[in-house]
Amino acid sequence: MELTREIDYEALNAQLRELEEKYQGIRVFSIGESVLGRQIPIVTLGAKEAQKSVLYVATHHASENVCTGVLLKFIEEYLLAYQRCGSMCSINISLLHKMRKIHIVPMLNPDGVEYRLNGLDENNPIRDRIIAYNGGDDFSSWDANARGVDLNHNYNASFYEYKEIERERGISNGKKKYSGEFPESEPEVQSLCNFIRYEANELEGILTLHTQGEEIYYQSGRDCPKRSEFLKNTVSRMTGYRLGEAEDTGAYGGLTDWFIKEYQKPSFTLECGKGKNPLNPNEATRIYSRLRELLYTFPILF
Repeated sequence: MELTREIDYEALNAQLRELEEKYQGIRVFSIGESVLGRQIPIVTLGAKEAQKSVLYVATHHASENVCTGVLLKFIEEYLLAYQRCGSMCSINISLLHKMRKIHIVPMLNPDGVEYRLNGLDENNPIRDRIIAYNGGDDFSSWDANARGVDLNHNYNASFYEYKEIERERGISNGKKKYSGEFPESEPEVQSLCNFIRYEANELEGILTLHTQGEEIYYQSGRDCPKRSEFLKNTVSRMTGYRLGEAEDTGAYGGLTDWFIKEYQKPSFTLECGKGKNPLNPNEATRIYSRLRELLYTFPILF
């Protein structure tokens, strides 16, 4: 696929249907529904019998859907190599497929992406409230889900400490970084967490794709799994991204924080690309070229 245009929910599902029709080795199902009832697709590459798995997640934030395109490109390239019994990044894809499962959530926040790209539907049940949260009907900078919650602050990781910061700074619904009423209040986050809980015994690590800054976060405060400490330089070398430490509001309530605290297993947040969100869709090609080796290699690092 050509990474030159914005990908909305309809385009995502069309691409997944095309891949299912064209290739063997792909399984697509839903982990749950968004606030507005959209199915949240997850793609699994790899044999059902594989004993270890990894998870890639993109587009917690509506303005970061360039990362959806990056993961769709990876899925397509993987499947083509698998069909041809080929190799990618010096990795035999048939062997990788046999030994590891790769679970991929290309768009965790479909409602937010629809708001940003296509505006609010006239039949939206909370239309007036959301326009009030947004301060108008221009949603080109919208990041939250359908009811104004930042999904990457909705995980149960220092959640209530963050609530104090929200109160101090006046962060509320619809504003960037609003965490919701309670951990996993949002169906998108709850669905993902439930999937992770179900897969926990096999799941070895997570890559979460965000934009931007070309930086890697690999710990939660001072909490860092031993395996993450061992792998961090490899992840940095493969991507060319610098290792960083989440600061201020970025240090609370994220998927990486929750997975580390809950399971003491590696989770890496990748801040992809440079510029101002939303990045130009053309940036997806450059981002993918930087992440490609890691996306193929990450499953066999465990």
